[in-house]
Amino acid sequence: MATLQFPYWLHALSLVSLILGLACAIVIAIHQRSHPPRMAVMQWVWPLAALFGSAIWLALYFRAQRADEDVPMWLTVAKGASHCGAGCTLGDIIAEWLAFAFPAIVVWLGWHTVFAEKTFAVWILDYVLAFGIGIAFQYWAIVPMRDLSFGKGVTEAVKADFLSIGSWQVGMYGLMAAGQFLWFRPAYGDIAEVASPEFWFLMQIAMLGGFVTAYPVNWWLVRAGIKERM
Repeated sequence: MATLQFPYWLHALSLVSLILGLACAIVIAIHQRSHPPRMAVMQWVWPLAALFGSAIWLALYFRAQRADEDVPMWLTVAKGASHCGAGCTLGDIIAEWLAFAFPAIVVWLGWHTVFAEKTFAVWILDYVLAFGIGIAFQYWAIVPMRDLSFGKGVTEAVKADFLSIGSWQVGMYGLMAAGQFLWFRPAYGDIAEVASPEFWFLMQIAMLGGFVTAYPVNWWLVRAGIKERM
């Protein structure tokens, strides 16, 4: 879909939001060079989360810096959910551009045969990559703290992030679908393509929806001792 089919205000808002998210991610990355987090994987988590969370996650990052020794429960859960969200963000970025560059991938995943709508086939790839990257992030969080073997580390990472990632994707897919099929298509004639700022602006909003649905799940996982306090 051509960008010009969207109204100017939406195109401008999308660009501003994306630039702000990138700027916040860069600020965090630069700050971490002189203030590395105790948990090394958070060097990836905070900037990736800022891509969708923008100024809110920039503020959350600096709040976490001040509470490094005595982290309140709400912040612990927010960090845990952000950890999951970072994996989903990176996975979705990779998956969406892969599907855009190589449409045959989504044909293999059921586009035209199982799904008439390409978006749903892409979501399979999104989930697979988000889950794999999320588990890798969780593995590097758990193993150093518990001194686990590789096999035990993978098992514990899956236990900690399976529900977290699933709950995140529920919120993210729900808002993405609402934006594409209930807003963009009726209002502007079609859904936003990956190569448009409007698509990634909508993805930012959808990721915030993922955080909302994943937050209570992460609270329970931390309370139950299934997921580490961060």
